[in-house]
Amino acid sequence: MNLKNLIKNIKEGKLFIYPTDTIYGIGCNATNIASVNKIKTIKSRDKDKPLSIIAPSIKWIKENCIIDKGLDINKYFPGPYTIILKKKNKDFLFWVSSSDSLGIRIPNSDFTRQIQKSGLPFITTSVNLSGEPFAKSINEIKQEIKNKVDIIIKAQDESKLSGIPSRLIIGGKEVRR
Repeated sequence: MNLKNLIKNIKEGKLFIYPTDTIYGIGCNATNIASVNKIKTIKSRDKDKPLSIIAPSIKWIKENCIIDKGLDINKYFPGPYTIILKKKNKDFLFWVSSSDSLGIRIPNSDFTRQIQKSGLPFITTSVNLSGEPFAKSINEIKQEIKNKVDIIIKAQDESKLSGIPSRLIIGGKEVRR
């Protein structure tokens, strides 16, 4: 898919299955409430459980989130981390996270670099039913989930996906999942 079509599909709220730097994810334009709710339904996820986003840039993070003193986000991004940050405005993306914080990722992957060109935050969550194993190959994703998305992006080399979800950074410290 060329970049122009990819950005058009993101802006239209299409649902994607895609590789991150760790596992396969399911995502969409995080500003599209209907699409975000579809992902929660597909995953059978509690509507109040927060989702994380792929940030379009470090600048975007600084504009919308409070970065803890002493936290160098450039140390973690791009990479296999989710940093939990306070939102500057509690109501910002409230359909993604109803709390005052937001999980932020910038995976080190080609697909991330492409979606960042849309300038939009993008939902990133594992492409599995809540509580089930993570997928590190397209073949591990249930067909019932594949049937409910618009676009599936396959990793060029699935052996590079670790199969381990991103590491959490909360309050500047790594937290075990």
